[in-house]
Amino acid sequence: MYQDDYKRWLNADLIDFDLKKELRDIEGDDDAIKDRFAVALQFGTAGLRGVLGAGTNRMNIWVVRQATQGVADWVKTQGGTQTVAISYDSRLKGWNFARDAAGVLAANGIHVRIYDELMPVPALSFATRYYKCNAGIMVTASHNPSKYNGYKAYGPDGCQMTDEAAAVVYAQIQKTDVLTGAKYMSFAEGVEKGLIRFVGNDCKEALYQAIESRQVRPGLCKTAGLKLVYSPLNGTGLVPVTRVLQDIGITDITIVPEQEYPNGYFTTCSYPNPEIYEALEKGLELAKKTGADLMLATDPDADRVGIAMKCPDGSYELVSGNEMGVLLLDYICAGRIEKGTMPDRPVAVKSIVSTPLANLVAEHYGVEMRETLTGFKWIGDQIAQLEAAGEVDRFIFGFEESYGYLAGPYVRDKDAVIGSMLICEMAAYYRSIGSSIKQRLEEIYAQYGRYLNKVDSYEFPGLSGMDKMAGIMESLRKNPPADFSGDKVVQVVDYEKPEETGLPKANVLIYKLADGASVVVRPSGTEPKIKTYFTTKGKDLAEAQAEKDKLTEAVKPILS
Repeated sequence: MYQDDYKRWLNADLIDFDLKKELRDIEGDDDAIKDRFAVALQFGTAGLRGVLGAGTNRMNIWVVRQATQGVADWVKTQGGTQTVAISYDSRLKGWNFARDAAGVLAANGIHVRIYDELMPVPALSFATRYYKCNAGIMVTASHNPSKYNGYKAYGPDGCQMTDEAAAVVYAQIQKTDVLTGAKYMSFAEGVEKGLIRFVGNDCKEALYQAIESRQVRPGLCKTAGLKLVYSPLNGTGLVPVTRVLQDIGITDITIVPEQEYPNGYFTTCSYPNPEIYEALEKGLELAKKTGADLMLATDPDADRVGIAMKCPDGSYELVSGNEMGVLLLDYICAGRIEKGTMPDRPVAVKSIVSTPLANLVAEHYGVEMRETLTGFKWIGDQIAQLEAAGEVDRFIFGFEESYGYLAGPYVRDKDAVIGSMLICEMAAYYRSIGSSIKQRLEEIYAQYGRYLNKVDSYEFPGLSGMDKMAGIMESLRKNPPADFSGDKVVQVVDYEKPEETGLPKANVLIYKLADGASVVVRPSGTEPKIKTYFTTKGKDLAEAQAEKDKLTEAVKPILS
């Protein structure tokens, strides 16, 4: 079967030159052909993501057109404006995929609003809401290596597509022949017919105003003298992040030169992920050289931001997503109470794998902390529920441990632009009172206890990887561990049982241990890996780290 598909692609007239070459190069190589054609990339709630190349199991214009036909078929059943917003980041083929998606939508009689320059995830979410679109498409592979690209689909609320909508789209994709099934007109023809239009400056400006309106202490940054090093990691962050920071008064910004402009090859870091040290290395070197107070890096689609803070001894320390989530929650609460802008019955939201320290901070300030499944769409869903009740102003902050933050209801996905703005404002504030982010973090630990949160990943590559992961999760459910390294399991929370958790079904297991530590086991939704999240607490960092190391050793044989 896969050999037949390969021959069909090889002999088709409509394949681009580089795909044709790749197909010729693998002629006679059964493994390479099988890898590309034995399965198709699955369209789920996270859309599509895969390695660039030829075949149904790769990202290319034919797979993108097929997916977009599925989206178009769904949109046509929805009434409304019959409009879809499109954005793309700096990844290889990003503009090609965005343009082809627009061509498919236009050929289906659907209107398109597409950005005339690469723009991040929050800009796509905002445009989807601004133009009252039926859907949005973001061409990105987030923080994956350069050989990947992807395609995220959004619903009319600017949140990633619901399971129900994604299932309908997937069903339509399966009915659409990958090479010939999608309707298509050229981008130029779509523009000529008035079906394809660029996102207007009014929409772009409205986004910046929405972000800047969420300052906690407006005007503070103009006089604080904050010195910043920033890296867009060759992605979409440069224009929106520097625009907002300059607007609020942060002008001493040094951009990492090798990572300033869009470059889909990400030549200075193989993995453009602000969670990992290698991606921040160039920025850290520059921060040390310039004596910056702070170093920020946003990922290619600018929905996540990582930071390094200056310590009293002049060194720089990376701040984890959990630590920054707690710091921002603490800063927003204290600042809004001081300024009299805290709403009645305020609500913050975090994912179930994020630090329990945030719950204690929320409780201290009288904020209701809601917990959701992993995936920012669930935080977006909480905002939507508040909006439906006419109480959207109650939402003050949402975060995930993987460096995703949001502090307003203007979009429904994580936003590194507002994250960068609030982190800089917070740093400027602490600087203005003779303190620092580092000092405030130590004060928080002194007040609530020394928590440590760490994530380990176990990769399962190849076609058999998903089966191995499923087998491990099944085994954990059938034979639950009674302890980890002698530390007794006192409670197991299985998110496959919504009647027990009160949340939608999810493939997540949480083990709560006798000493207060916890271990979370969760297969990734977008990559062939199982993630383990450890929360430990000690009298100091060394004690918390020793406990984490012990748990890691106990988990290794289970997941290997």
